[in-house]
Amino acid sequence: MKNRWQLLHATDFQSLMYPCFFYCGILGIFPYKINASNFEISKPRYILSIVIICVSSIICLLVNHGIIISKVITLGSIVRDFEAVCFLTFNGLIMILTHILSNPRMRLLQKIWEISSKLLPSKTYQKLSRLIHTKDVLSAILIAVQEYLYFSKIRLLETNLWIVNCLITAFIIYLLQLEFHMNMLYVNCVCVLKACFKKINDDLNYMQKLMTNDMRSSVPSLICSTQRNQIFLIELKTLMKQHLMINETVQLLNIIFSLQLLATATVTFIQITRELYDSIVHWQGDLIITFDQHFLDAFSTTMVHYVMKVVPIVWACETGKNQAREISTTIYDVLNNTRDEQIKGELQLFSLQILHCKNTFLTKGLAMDATLLVAMVGGITTYMLILIQFLFAAHSCDETFGISITNNSVI
Repeated sequence: MKNRWQLLHATDFQSLMYPCFFYCGILGIFPYKINASNFEISKPRYILSIVIICVSSIICLLVNHGIIISKVITLGSIVRDFEAVCFLTFNGLIMILTHILSNPRMRLLQKIWEISSKLLPSKTYQKLSRLIHTKDVLSAILIAVQEYLYFSKIRLLETNLWIVNCLITAFIIYLLQLEFHMNMLYVNCVCVLKACFKKINDDLNYMQKLMTNDMRSSVPSLICSTQRNQIFLIELKTLMKQHLMINETVQLLNIIFSLQLLATATVTFIQITRELYDSIVHWQGDLIITFDQHFLDAFSTTMVHYVMKVVPIVWACETGKNQAREISTTIYDVLNNTRDEQIKGELQLFSLQILHCKNTFLTKGLAMDATLLVAMVGGITTYMLILIQFLFAAHSCDETFGISITNNSVI
């Protein structure tokens, strides 16, 4: 792999996914070895994966115990401690699911490799590598910088146990990196499947051009029309089989990554809402909303971190869904440019197949497209207003309670 891989110059699925596989291998969530064109379980890496999940689960339970019960670990307020418990719970779930689903994920990667190797030429891999390699490398660097800026400003323990503090910080960074790179692996798989949909659409467009030229051609060329129509029929049946294989892969992708993406969306929603409320909402005798230096610090670390995870997922799923839907439009264009009844019948069957195939990237019924981003923005705004109303109610109750105490003391 190392001899075949070059940055921004991928030639196949293996070299295209190499940076992502490399990061996942460092984190211990890539327990595979690649022989020729096949993924196989590597026993040493699989044992390392089991050790990591056991140690990480124990640390996660101990940290939650230290926050909830023993109160040894604190972030300074009840709200931040609650946020930390939510973060550890959901990211711990992502970690456990990542290790449990190692075998199904290997079969998924193998299936995407087989489909893409049959459909995509080397030029397509090279174009994809410019996007995927740049995204993987730059995002990894930016996430590392953000984590350094964030953890250099907080202290988890009130005591001077700096060794334990460093271990907990390293564990949290590991959870953040694991969640981020699993999301990037999902985005890369969606981009490859989107390129496969585009290849089918391009083949249909090319077929449409040939049919249009055949309709405009002179009479002598009609001698070869029967033979050409037979070739078109064979090509259409091949495209239908390829489309069905891609659809099955999309459904398998939805099953394997659904819970992880749902946990990611939940953590992102909680973190952004809490950071916005804590950064811009202040009470100084009256409600004050300010975008000061504290907001800029929170925006440059926590919020950008979670936006960087959600936006690529939404973009990849939205464009992939649109590319899959574009095939049905192209089919009707081809149907309008053919006069052969057999080809028309095959195109109608292809159209029915697309209608029955739900080429939508879902997580337990939640579409990972632009509707998710709109729903998250609307939900964050709603809960911000609810929290501000609670803030008003709390201070009005305090003022009423203070007035009643004053009156009682006067009496």
